[in-house]
Amino acid sequence: MIRPTAAALALSLMASSALAQGPIDSQRLSEITKTLASDAFEGRSPGSAGEAKTIDYLVREFKALGLEPAGDAGKFTQDVPLVRFNVQDGGRFSLNLKGQVRPLERNKDLSASTLRPVDKVAIDKAPLVFVGYGVTAPERGWDDFKGVDLKGKVAVFLINDPDFEAQAGEPVAGKFGGQAATYYARWTYKYEEAARRGAIGALIVHEAPGAGYGWSTVIASNGEAFDIVRADPSKEKVLLQGWLSGEVSRELFAAAGQDFDALKVAARRADFKPVALEGASFSADYGVTHSRIVSRNVIGKITGAKRPAESVMFAAHWDAYGVGAADAQGRTVRPGALDDAIGVAGTMEIARAFKAGPAPERTLVFAAWTAEERGLLGSEYYGVHPTVPLETMVANLTMDVLQPNGLAKDVVLIGAGQNALEDMLAKAAGAQGRTVTADAHPERALFYRADHFSLARRGVPVLLLMGLGGGADLVNGGRAAGDKWVTDYTTNCYHKTCDAWSADWDLSGAAQDVALFYEMGTDLANGRAWPNWKDGSEFKPLRDASAAKRR
Repeated sequence: MIRPTAAALALSLMASSALAQGPIDSQRLSEITKTLASDAFEGRSPGSAGEAKTIDYLVREFKALGLEPAGDAGKFTQDVPLVRFNVQDGGRFSLNLKGQVRPLERNKDLSASTLRPVDKVAIDKAPLVFVGYGVTAPERGWDDFKGVDLKGKVAVFLINDPDFEAQAGEPVAGKFGGQAATYYARWTYKYEEAARRGAIGALIVHEAPGAGYGWSTVIASNGEAFDIVRADPSKEKVLLQGWLSGEVSRELFAAAGQDFDALKVAARRADFKPVALEGASFSADYGVTHSRIVSRNVIGKITGAKRPAESVMFAAHWDAYGVGAADAQGRTVRPGALDDAIGVAGTMEIARAFKAGPAPERTLVFAAWTAEERGLLGSEYYGVHPTVPLETMVANLTMDVLQPNGLAKDVVLIGAGQNALEDMLAKAAGAQGRTVTADAHPERALFYRADHFSLARRGVPVLLLMGLGGGADLVNGGRAAGDKWVTDYTTNCYHKTCDAWSADWDLSGAAQDVALFYEMGTDLANGRAWPNWKDGSEFKPLRDASAAKRR
Protein backbone atom coordinates (compact mmCIF):
# COMPACT_ATOMS: atom_id res chain seq x y z
CA MET A 1 0.00 0.00 0.00
CA ILE A 2 1.39 3.40 -0.98
CA ARG A 3 0.85 6.02 1.69
CA PRO A 4 0.71 9.72 0.76
CA THR A 5 3.60 11.81 1.96
CA ALA A 6 3.12 14.65 4.42
CA ALA A 7 3.75 17.08 1.57
CA ALA A 8 1.06 15.43 -0.56
CA LEU A 9 -1.41 15.56 2.31
CA ALA A 10 -0.63 19.24 2.85
CA LEU A 11 -1.20 19.99 -0.84
CA SER A 12 -4.48 18.06 -0.78
CA LEU A 13 -5.64 20.00 2.26
CA MET A 14 -4.69 23.30 0.63
CA ALA A 15 -6.64 22.38 -2.50
CA SER A 16 -9.70 21.43 -0.45
CA SER A 17 -9.42 24.68 1.47
CA ALA A 18 -9.28 26.77 -1.69
CA LEU A 19 -12.28 24.94 -3.14
CA ALA A 20 -14.33 25.41 0.03
CA GLN A 21 -13.50 29.10 0.32
CA GLY A 22 -14.48 29.86 -3.26
CA PRO A 23 -14.00 33.57 -3.94
CA ILE A 24 -13.58 34.44 -0.23
CA ASP A 25 -10.01 35.42 0.64
CA SER A 26 -8.92 34.46 4.17
CA GLN A 27 -6.01 36.88 3.98
CA ARG A 28 -8.38 39.76 3.31
CA LEU A 29 -10.53 38.65 6.23
CA SER A 30 -7.43 38.86 8.39
CA GLU A 31 -6.34 42.26 7.11
CA ILE A 32 -9.75 43.89 7.59
CA THR A 33 -10.11 42.39 11.06
CA LYS A 34 -6.61 43.53 12.02
CA THR A 35 -7.42 47.07 10.97
CA LEU A 36 -10.75 47.33 12.78
CA ALA A 37 -9.35 45.70 15.92
CA SER A 38 -6.30 47.95 16.09
CA ASP A 39 -5.84 50.41 18.97
CA ALA A 40 -6.40 53.28 16.54
CA PHE A 41 -10.12 52.43 16.55
CA GLU A 42 -10.28 52.58 20.39
CA GLY A 43 -12.56 49.58 20.79
CA ARG A 44 -15.27 50.98 18.46
CA SER A 45 -17.69 52.12 21.15
CA PRO A 46 -20.81 53.96 19.92
CA GLY A 47 -20.60 57.70 20.42
CA SER A 48 -16.83 57.71 20.89
CA ALA A 49 -13.95 59.00 18.82
CA GLY A 50 -13.47 55.35 17.86
CA GLU A 51 -16.87 55.34 16.21
CA ALA A 52 -15.96 58.29 14.00
CA LYS A 53 -12.84 56.49 12.81
CA THR A 54 -14.79 53.27 12.25
CA ILE A 55 -17.52 54.94 10.22
CA ASP A 56 -14.98 56.80 8.07
CA TYR A 57 -13.15 53.54 7.38
CA LEU A 58 -16.30 51.57 6.53
CA VAL A 59 -17.74 54.23 4.24
CA ARG A 60 -14.40 54.51 2.45
CA GLU A 61 -14.21 50.74 2.01
CA PHE A 62 -17.84 50.42 0.88
CA LYS A 63 -17.18 53.06 -1.77
CA ALA A 64 -13.98 51.32 -2.85
CA LEU A 65 -15.92 48.07 -3.25
CA GLY A 66 -18.21 49.83 -5.70
CA LEU A 67 -21.33 49.58 -3.53
CA GLU A 68 -24.18 52.05 -3.81
CA PRO A 69 -25.30 53.97 -0.71
CA ALA A 70 -28.33 52.47 1.07
CA GLY A 71 -28.56 54.59 4.21
CA ASP A 72 -30.35 57.88 4.79
CA ALA A 73 -30.98 60.31 1.92
CA GLY A 74 -28.48 58.87 -0.52
CA LYS A 75 -25.74 58.29 2.07
CA PHE A 76 -23.92 55.18 3.24
CA THR A 77 -24.86 55.97 6.84
CA GLN A 78 -28.11 55.77 8.75
CA ASP A 79 -28.32 57.93 11.87
CA VAL A 80 -29.34 55.91 14.92
CA PRO A 81 -30.49 58.18 17.77
CA LEU A 82 -29.81 56.44 21.09
CA VAL A 83 -30.58 57.22 24.70
CA ARG A 84 -28.19 56.22 27.45
CA PHE A 85 -29.68 55.67 30.91
CA ASN A 86 -27.95 55.35 34.27
CA VAL A 87 -29.48 54.54 37.64
CA GLN A 88 -28.00 56.96 40.16
CA ASP A 89 -26.51 55.76 43.42
CA GLY A 90 -28.39 56.33 46.65
CA GLY A 91 -31.75 54.97 45.53
CA ARG A 92 -34.09 53.03 47.80
CA PHE A 93 -35.79 49.72 47.01
CA SER A 94 -37.96 47.62 49.27
CA LEU A 95 -40.64 45.00 49.64
CA ASN A 96 -43.49 45.47 52.09
CA LEU A 97 -44.30 42.03 53.43
CA LYS A 98 -47.50 42.14 55.47
CA GLY A 99 -46.58 45.45 57.04
CA GLN A 100 -42.88 44.71 57.46
CA VAL A 101 -40.45 46.66 55.29
CA ARG A 102 -37.78 44.48 53.74
CA PRO A 103 -35.05 46.74 52.25
CA LEU A 104 -33.50 45.55 49.01
CA GLU A 105 -29.87 46.26 48.15
CA ARG A 106 -29.30 47.01 44.48
CA ASN A 107 -26.92 44.54 42.79
CA LYS A 108 -27.23 42.15 45.73
CA ASP A 109 -30.96 41.54 46.06
CA LEU A 110 -32.13 42.97 42.75
CA SER A 111 -31.00 44.65 39.58
CA ALA A 112 -32.99 47.59 38.28
CA SER A 113 -32.96 49.87 35.27
CA THR A 114 -35.33 52.05 33.31
CA LEU A 115 -35.68 52.73 29.61
CA ARG A 116 -37.93 55.75 29.96
CA PRO A 117 -36.35 59.23 29.77
CA VAL A 118 -37.39 60.29 33.26
CA ASP A 119 -35.32 61.99 35.95
CA LYS A 120 -36.81 59.99 38.79
CA VAL A 121 -38.53 56.67 39.31
CA ALA A 122 -41.00 56.59 42.18
CA ILE A 123 -43.09 53.48 42.84
CA ASP A 124 -44.95 53.35 46.13
CA LYS A 125 -46.24 50.02 47.38
CA ALA A 126 -47.23 48.65 43.99
CA PRO A 127 -49.05 45.29 44.17
CA LEU A 128 -47.09 42.27 42.93
CA VAL A 129 -48.62 39.69 40.59
CA PHE A 130 -46.93 36.41 39.69
CA VAL A 131 -47.59 35.71 35.99
CA GLY A 132 -45.70 32.43 35.66
CA TYR A 133 -43.55 32.46 32.55
CA GLY A 134 -45.51 35.44 31.22
CA VAL A 135 -46.06 33.94 27.78
CA THR A 136 -48.79 34.68 25.26
CA ALA A 137 -48.31 32.28 22.34
CA PRO A 138 -51.54 31.78 20.40
CA GLU A 139 -49.82 29.53 17.87
CA ARG A 140 -49.08 27.17 20.77
CA GLY A 141 -52.43 27.58 22.50
CA TRP A 142 -50.79 29.29 25.48
CA ASP A 143 -51.77 32.35 27.54
CA ASP A 144 -50.34 32.88 31.00
CA PHE A 145 -52.19 36.15 31.61
CA LYS A 146 -55.86 35.11 31.29
CA GLY A 147 -56.95 38.73 31.08
CA VAL A 148 -55.36 39.82 34.38
CA ASP A 149 -55.26 43.58 35.04
CA LEU A 150 -51.63 44.66 35.54
CA LYS A 151 -52.13 48.42 35.42
CA GLY A 152 -50.14 50.03 38.20
CA LYS A 153 -48.77 46.67 39.30
CA VAL A 154 -45.40 44.91 39.15
CA ALA A 155 -45.41 41.65 37.19
CA VAL A 156 -43.16 38.88 38.54
CA PHE A 157 -41.91 36.39 35.94
CA LEU A 158 -40.09 33.09 35.75
CA ILE A 159 -37.24 33.03 33.24
CA ASN A 160 -37.24 30.80 30.13
CA ASP A 161 -40.09 28.87 28.51
CA PRO A 162 -42.96 26.99 30.20
CA ASP A 163 -41.48 23.65 29.16
CA PHE A 164 -37.89 24.37 30.19
CA GLU A 165 -38.12 22.19 33.32
CA ALA A 166 -40.97 19.97 32.14
CA GLN A 167 -40.74 16.28 32.92
CA ALA A 168 -41.46 13.54 30.41
CA GLY A 169 -45.19 12.96 30.21
CA GLU A 170 -46.23 16.49 31.15
CA PRO A 171 -48.56 17.98 28.50
CA VAL A 172 -46.28 21.01 28.07
CA ALA A 173 -43.19 18.92 27.30
CA GLY A 174 -41.93 19.91 23.86
CA LYS A 175 -44.66 22.50 23.35
CA PHE A 176 -42.07 25.26 23.15
CA GLY A 177 -38.41 24.39 22.68
CA GLY A 178 -37.61 22.24 25.70
CA GLN A 179 -33.98 23.00 26.33
CA ALA A 180 -33.89 24.98 23.06
CA ALA A 181 -35.19 28.39 24.10
CA THR A 182 -37.74 30.31 22.06
CA TYR A 183 -38.10 34.09 22.09
CA TYR A 184 -40.69 33.71 24.83
CA ALA A 185 -37.84 32.58 27.07
CA ARG A 186 -35.95 35.87 26.78
CA TRP A 187 -36.03 38.58 29.41
CA THR A 188 -36.55 41.15 26.68
CA TYR A 189 -39.82 39.50 25.65
CA LYS A 190 -41.06 39.42 29.24
CA TYR A 191 -40.38 43.13 29.76
CA GLU A 192 -42.14 43.91 26.47
CA GLU A 193 -45.17 41.82 27.43
CA ALA A 194 -45.41 43.57 30.81
CA ALA A 195 -45.38 46.95 29.06
CA ARG A 196 -48.05 45.85 26.57
CA ARG A 197 -50.28 44.95 29.50
CA GLY A 198 -49.82 48.23 31.36
CA ALA A 199 -47.62 47.05 34.24
CA ILE A 200 -45.61 49.72 36.01
CA GLY A 201 -42.73 47.31 36.54
CA ALA A 202 -41.41 43.86 35.66
CA LEU A 203 -39.17 41.69 37.84
CA ILE A 204 -37.76 38.33 36.76
CA VAL A 205 -36.82 35.68 39.28
CA HIS A 206 -33.18 34.79 38.69
CA GLU A 207 -32.32 31.12 38.40
CA ALA A 208 -29.03 30.37 36.68
CA PRO A 209 -30.12 27.27 34.70
CA GLY A 210 -33.03 29.06 33.07
CA ALA A 211 -31.18 32.33 32.54
CA GLY A 212 -28.08 30.66 31.18
CA TYR A 213 -25.81 32.81 33.36
CA GLY A 214 -25.14 33.70 36.96
CA TRP A 215 -26.04 36.74 39.05
CA SER A 216 -22.76 38.47 38.21
CA THR A 217 -23.90 38.74 34.59
CA VAL A 218 -27.30 40.13 35.62
CA ILE A 219 -25.71 43.01 37.53
CA ALA A 220 -22.79 43.65 35.14
CA SER A 221 -24.44 46.74 33.64
CA ASN A 222 -24.73 48.36 37.09
CA GLY A 223 -27.89 50.17 36.08
CA GLU A 224 -26.64 51.40 32.72
CA ALA A 225 -28.88 50.76 29.72
CA PHE A 226 -29.34 51.97 26.15
CA ASP A 227 -32.33 52.20 23.85
CA ILE A 228 -33.24 53.73 20.54
CA VAL A 229 -35.15 57.01 20.67
CA ARG A 230 -38.86 56.14 20.70
CA ALA A 231 -41.86 58.33 19.95
CA ASP A 232 -43.65 57.30 23.16
CA PRO A 233 -41.46 55.16 25.44
CA SER A 234 -44.23 54.87 28.04
CA LYS A 235 -46.20 52.68 25.62
CA GLU A 236 -43.30 50.31 24.97
CA LYS A 237 -41.31 50.25 28.21
CA VAL A 238 -42.21 49.65 31.84
CA LEU A 239 -41.05 52.26 34.32
CA LEU A 240 -38.78 49.77 36.10
CA GLN A 241 -37.39 46.50 34.78
CA GLY A 242 -35.03 44.15 36.53
CA TRP A 243 -34.35 40.89 38.30
CA LEU A 244 -34.89 39.58 41.82
CA SER A 245 -32.33 37.21 43.29
CA GLY A 246 -33.53 33.68 43.84
CA GLU A 247 -33.16 34.03 47.62
CA VAL A 248 -35.24 37.20 47.86
CA SER A 249 -37.84 35.73 45.51
CA ARG A 250 -38.40 32.73 47.74
CA GLU A 251 -38.65 35.03 50.73
CA LEU A 252 -41.27 37.11 48.91
CA PHE A 253 -43.40 34.13 47.92
CA ALA A 254 -43.25 32.61 51.39
CA ALA A 255 -44.31 35.91 52.98
CA ALA A 256 -47.28 36.00 50.60
CA GLY A 257 -48.31 32.49 51.71
CA GLN A 258 -47.22 30.85 48.46
CA ASP A 259 -45.07 27.81 47.79
CA PHE A 260 -42.61 28.97 45.12
CA ASP A 261 -41.72 25.48 43.92
CA ALA A 262 -45.37 24.44 43.69
CA LEU A 263 -46.20 27.59 41.70
CA LYS A 264 -43.33 26.84 39.31
CA VAL A 265 -44.91 23.47 38.57
CA ALA A 266 -48.35 25.07 38.20
CA ALA A 267 -46.91 27.56 35.70
CA ARG A 268 -46.10 24.63 33.39
CA ARG A 269 -49.81 24.00 32.84
CA ALA A 270 -51.92 25.72 30.18
CA ASP A 271 -54.65 26.40 32.77
CA PHE A 272 -52.28 28.43 34.96
CA LYS A 273 -53.75 31.73 36.14
CA PRO A 274 -51.80 34.71 37.54
CA VAL A 275 -51.48 34.78 41.30
CA ALA A 276 -51.68 38.02 43.31
CA LEU A 277 -48.97 37.98 45.99
CA GLU A 278 -51.30 39.05 48.77
CA GLY A 279 -49.90 41.22 51.50
CA ALA A 280 -46.80 42.04 49.46
CA SER A 281 -45.90 45.21 47.57
CA PHE A 282 -42.87 46.78 45.93
CA SER A 283 -41.43 50.28 46.30
CA ALA A 284 -38.59 52.09 44.54
CA ASP A 285 -37.29 55.63 44.66
CA TYR A 286 -34.19 56.53 42.64
CA GLY A 287 -32.78 59.06 40.24
CA VAL A 288 -32.04 58.45 36.58
CA THR A 289 -29.67 60.26 34.25
CA HIS A 290 -30.33 60.07 30.54
CA SER A 291 -28.59 61.56 27.55
CA ARG A 292 -28.87 61.28 23.79
CA ILE A 293 -26.19 60.33 21.32
CA VAL A 294 -26.40 59.72 17.60
CA SER A 295 -24.58 56.67 16.32
CA ARG A 296 -24.62 55.29 12.79
CA ASN A 297 -25.26 52.16 10.81
CA VAL A 298 -23.31 51.77 7.56
CA ILE A 299 -25.34 50.30 4.67
CA GLY A 300 -24.50 49.69 1.02
CA LYS A 301 -26.15 47.77 -1.78
CA ILE A 302 -25.91 46.29 -5.24
CA THR A 303 -29.19 47.03 -7.00
CA GLY A 304 -30.87 44.02 -8.55
CA ALA A 305 -30.96 43.96 -12.34
CA LYS A 306 -34.39 42.31 -12.65
CA ARG A 307 -36.22 42.53 -9.31
CA PRO A 308 -34.69 45.46 -7.42
CA ALA A 309 -37.52 45.67 -4.85
CA GLU A 310 -36.62 42.18 -3.60
CA SER A 311 -33.49 41.96 -1.46
CA VAL A 312 -31.04 39.68 0.33
CA MET A 313 -29.14 41.19 3.26
CA PHE A 314 -25.70 40.30 4.64
CA ALA A 315 -24.84 41.88 7.99
CA ALA A 316 -22.59 42.09 11.03
CA HIS A 317 -22.06 44.62 13.82
CA TRP A 318 -19.15 47.05 13.88
CA ASP A 319 -19.30 48.06 17.55
CA ALA A 320 -17.33 46.63 20.47
CA TYR A 321 -16.79 47.62 24.10
CA GLY A 322 -14.43 50.57 23.75
CA VAL A 323 -11.88 51.41 26.42
CA GLY A 324 -12.08 50.00 29.94
CA ALA A 325 -9.98 49.24 32.98
CA ALA A 326 -6.44 48.05 32.40
CA ASP A 327 -5.84 44.32 32.39
CA ALA A 328 -2.82 42.59 33.92
CA GLN A 329 -0.74 43.59 30.91
CA GLY A 330 -1.88 47.20 31.02
CA ARG A 331 -4.18 46.94 27.97
CA THR A 332 -7.30 49.10 28.10
CA VAL A 333 -8.76 48.78 24.58
CA ARG A 334 -11.32 46.01 24.16
CA PRO A 335 -10.82 45.54 20.41
CA GLY A 336 -13.61 43.10 19.51
CA ALA A 337 -11.60 41.30 16.85
CA LEU A 338 -13.76 38.18 16.69
CA ASP A 339 -16.78 39.97 18.12
CA ASP A 340 -17.40 41.23 15.53
CA ALA A 341 -14.72 42.82 13.35
CA ILE A 342 -14.38 39.50 11.57
CA GLY A 343 -18.11 39.47 10.78
CA VAL A 344 -17.77 42.90 9.19
CA ALA A 345 -14.80 41.57 7.22
CA GLY A 346 -16.95 38.66 6.04
CA THR A 347 -19.70 41.03 4.92
CA MET A 348 -17.17 43.09 2.95
CA GLU A 349 -15.65 40.00 1.37
CA ILE A 350 -19.07 38.82 0.19
CA ALA A 351 -19.66 42.27 -1.31
CA ARG A 352 -16.29 42.13 -3.09
CA ALA A 353 -17.09 38.69 -4.49
CA PHE A 354 -20.46 39.79 -5.84
CA LYS A 355 -19.03 42.95 -7.39
CA ALA A 356 -16.53 40.79 -9.28
CA GLY A 357 -19.34 38.91 -11.01
CA PRO A 358 -22.50 39.67 -12.98
CA ALA A 359 -25.20 41.87 -11.47
CA PRO A 360 -27.64 39.89 -9.29
CA GLU A 361 -31.31 39.73 -10.21
CA ARG A 362 -32.38 40.77 -6.72
CA THR A 363 -30.85 43.63 -4.72
CA LEU A 364 -28.06 42.74 -2.28
CA VAL A 365 -27.78 44.81 0.91
CA PHE A 366 -24.64 44.93 3.06
CA ALA A 367 -25.03 46.31 6.60
CA ALA A 368 -22.65 47.06 9.47
CA TRP A 369 -24.75 47.75 12.56
CA THR A 370 -24.01 49.92 15.55
CA ALA A 371 -24.82 49.18 19.22
CA GLU A 372 -25.27 45.42 19.03
CA GLU A 373 -23.46 45.15 22.34
CA ARG A 374 -25.95 47.61 23.85
CA GLY A 375 -28.98 45.50 22.99
CA LEU A 376 -29.10 44.98 19.19
CA LEU A 377 -30.04 48.64 18.87
CA GLY A 378 -28.62 49.51 15.46
CA SER A 379 -30.43 46.63 13.80
CA GLU A 380 -33.52 47.32 15.89
CA TYR A 381 -33.57 50.90 14.65
CA TYR A 382 -33.28 49.59 11.10
CA GLY A 383 -36.18 47.24 11.78
CA VAL A 384 -38.29 50.27 12.70
CA HIS A 385 -36.85 52.47 9.91
CA PRO A 386 -35.82 50.13 7.06
CA THR A 387 -34.24 51.56 3.91
CA VAL A 388 -35.51 48.66 1.79
CA PRO A 389 -38.93 46.99 2.28
CA LEU A 390 -38.79 44.20 4.85
CA GLU A 391 -41.87 42.50 3.35
CA THR A 392 -39.83 41.76 0.22
CA MET A 393 -36.53 41.03 1.94
CA VAL A 394 -35.85 37.41 1.03
CA ALA A 395 -33.42 36.72 3.87
CA ASN A 396 -31.03 38.24 6.36
CA LEU A 397 -27.70 36.38 6.72
CA THR A 398 -25.75 37.50 9.80
CA MET A 399 -22.19 36.77 10.92
CA ASP A 400 -21.22 37.31 14.56
CA VAL A 401 -17.99 35.64 15.81
CA LEU A 402 -16.29 33.27 13.38
CA GLN A 403 -13.81 30.69 14.63
CA PRO A 404 -10.08 31.25 13.79
CA ASN A 405 -8.85 27.67 14.06
CA GLY A 406 -8.67 26.42 10.50
CA LEU A 407 -10.86 24.15 8.41
CA ALA A 408 -13.83 22.38 9.95
CA LYS A 409 -15.75 19.28 8.97
CA ASP A 410 -19.05 20.89 9.92
CA VAL A 411 -20.80 24.20 10.46
CA VAL A 412 -22.66 24.88 13.70
CA LEU A 413 -26.30 25.97 13.21
CA ILE A 414 -27.80 28.40 15.71
CA GLY A 415 -31.57 28.07 16.14
CA ALA A 416 -32.20 24.75 14.42
CA GLY A 417 -35.73 24.11 13.22
CA GLN A 418 -36.72 27.70 12.50
CA ASN A 419 -36.88 28.17 8.73
CA ALA A 420 -36.11 26.87 5.26
CA LEU A 421 -32.77 28.70 5.07
CA GLU A 422 -31.38 25.85 7.17
CA ASP A 423 -32.01 23.47 4.27
CA MET A 424 -30.08 25.78 1.95
CA LEU A 425 -27.23 25.88 4.48
CA ALA A 426 -27.10 22.08 4.54
CA LYS A 427 -26.92 21.99 0.74
CA ALA A 428 -24.14 24.58 0.62
CA ALA A 429 -22.21 22.80 3.37
CA GLY A 430 -22.59 19.49 1.54
CA ALA A 431 -21.04 21.05 -1.55
CA GLN A 432 -18.01 21.85 0.62
CA GLY A 433 -17.93 18.28 1.92
CA ARG A 434 -19.21 19.40 5.32
CA THR A 435 -22.20 18.66 7.53
CA VAL A 436 -24.44 20.82 9.74
CA THR A 437 -24.37 20.39 13.51
CA ALA A 438 -27.09 21.87 15.71
CA ASP A 439 -26.13 24.34 18.43
CA ALA A 440 -24.81 22.37 21.40
CA HIS A 441 -26.26 24.83 23.93
CA PRO A 442 -29.73 25.88 22.73
CA GLU A 443 -30.67 26.84 26.29
CA ARG A 444 -28.37 29.87 25.94
CA ALA A 445 -30.81 31.29 23.38
CA LEU A 446 -28.06 32.56 21.08
CA PHE A 447 -30.60 32.74 18.26
CA TYR A 448 -32.23 35.67 20.06
CA ARG A 449 -29.03 37.45 21.03
CA ALA A 450 -27.62 38.70 17.71
CA ASP A 451 -28.68 41.33 15.21
CA HIS A 452 -30.51 39.01 12.83
CA PHE A 453 -33.21 38.80 15.49
CA SER A 454 -34.24 42.41 14.88
CA LEU A 455 -35.23 41.35 11.35
CA ALA A 456 -36.73 38.03 12.46
CA ARG A 457 -39.15 39.78 14.77
CA ARG A 458 -40.42 41.64 11.69
CA GLY A 459 -40.93 38.35 9.88
CA VAL A 460 -37.79 38.30 7.70
CA PRO A 461 -36.29 34.76 7.46
CA VAL A 462 -32.82 34.85 8.99
CA LEU A 463 -29.75 32.70 9.51
CA LEU A 464 -26.89 33.24 11.94
CA LEU A 465 -23.30 32.02 11.77
CA MET A 466 -21.85 32.29 15.28
CA GLY A 467 -18.87 30.39 16.58
CA LEU A 468 -20.13 30.33 20.19
CA GLY A 469 -22.87 27.73 19.77
CA GLY A 470 -20.50 24.84 20.42
CA GLY A 471 -17.13 23.88 19.05
CA ALA A 472 -16.75 23.03 15.39
CA ASP A 473 -15.42 19.62 14.40
CA LEU A 474 -12.01 20.92 13.36
CA VAL A 475 -9.85 19.15 10.80
CA ASN A 476 -6.98 19.60 13.24
CA GLY A 477 -8.10 18.43 16.66
CA GLY A 478 -11.73 17.49 16.09
CA ARG A 479 -14.68 18.52 18.25
CA ALA A 480 -12.58 18.51 21.41
CA ALA A 481 -10.32 21.22 20.02
CA GLY A 482 -13.33 23.23 18.85
CA ASP A 483 -15.01 23.01 22.24
CA LYS A 484 -11.80 23.96 24.01
CA TRP A 485 -11.50 27.09 21.90
CA VAL A 486 -15.11 28.13 22.64
CA THR A 487 -14.54 27.64 26.37
CA ASP A 488 -11.22 29.47 26.38
CA TYR A 489 -12.52 32.37 24.29
CA THR A 490 -15.76 32.91 26.21
CA THR A 491 -14.00 32.58 29.57
CA ASN A 492 -10.93 34.67 28.90
CA CYS A 493 -11.49 36.99 25.95
CA TYR A 494 -15.17 37.55 25.20
CA HIS A 495 -15.82 41.32 25.58
CA LYS A 496 -12.32 41.73 27.02
CA THR A 497 -8.95 43.17 26.02
CA CYS A 498 -7.64 39.87 24.69
CA ASP A 499 -10.27 39.64 21.93
CA ALA A 500 -7.49 40.87 19.66
CA TRP A 501 -6.26 40.05 16.18
CA SER A 502 -3.52 37.41 16.07
CA ALA A 503 -0.98 36.51 13.44
CA ASP A 504 -1.37 32.91 14.63
CA TRP A 505 -4.96 32.63 13.43
CA ASP A 506 -5.87 30.25 10.63
CA LEU A 507 -8.91 31.85 8.99
CA SER A 508 -9.38 29.18 6.33
CA GLY A 509 -12.34 27.84 8.33
CA ALA A 510 -13.83 31.31 8.75
CA ALA A 511 -13.51 31.79 4.99
CA GLN A 512 -15.32 28.45 4.53
CA ASP A 513 -18.22 29.77 6.59
CA VAL A 514 -18.36 33.12 4.79
CA ALA A 515 -18.37 31.22 1.49
CA LEU A 516 -21.48 29.34 2.63
CA PHE A 517 -23.35 32.63 2.84
CA TYR A 518 -21.94 33.73 -0.51
CA GLU A 519 -23.21 30.56 -2.17
CA MET A 520 -26.60 30.80 -0.47
CA GLY A 521 -26.80 34.46 -1.41
CA THR A 522 -26.02 33.66 -5.02
CA ASP A 523 -28.91 31.20 -5.20
CA LEU A 524 -31.32 33.54 -3.42
CA ALA A 525 -30.30 36.60 -5.42
CA ASN A 526 -30.75 34.90 -8.78
CA GLY A 527 -33.81 32.80 -8.08
CA ARG A 528 -37.50 33.27 -7.31
CA ALA A 529 -37.59 31.38 -4.00
CA TRP A 530 -39.15 32.89 -0.86
CA PRO A 531 -37.86 30.78 2.05
CA ASN A 532 -40.34 30.82 4.91
CA TRP A 533 -40.46 30.02 8.60
CA LYS A 534 -41.37 26.49 9.53
CA ASP A 535 -44.70 25.60 11.10
CA GLY A 536 -44.55 26.21 14.83
CA SER A 537 -42.03 29.04 14.62
CA GLU A 538 -43.14 32.10 16.53
CA PHE A 539 -42.11 34.21 13.52
CA LYS A 540 -44.21 32.48 10.85
CA PRO A 541 -47.43 34.42 11.56
CA LEU A 542 -45.47 37.68 11.19
CA ARG A 543 -44.20 36.68 7.75
CA ASP A 544 -47.50 35.25 6.61
CA ALA A 545 -49.24 38.55 7.37
CA SER A 546 -47.34 40.22 4.51
CA ALA A 547 -47.63 37.33 2.03
CA ALA A 548 -49.59 39.44 -0.45
CA LYS A 549 -46.52 41.65 -0.98
CA ARG A 550 -44.54 38.69 -2.34
CA ARG A 551 -46.90 37.44 -5.07
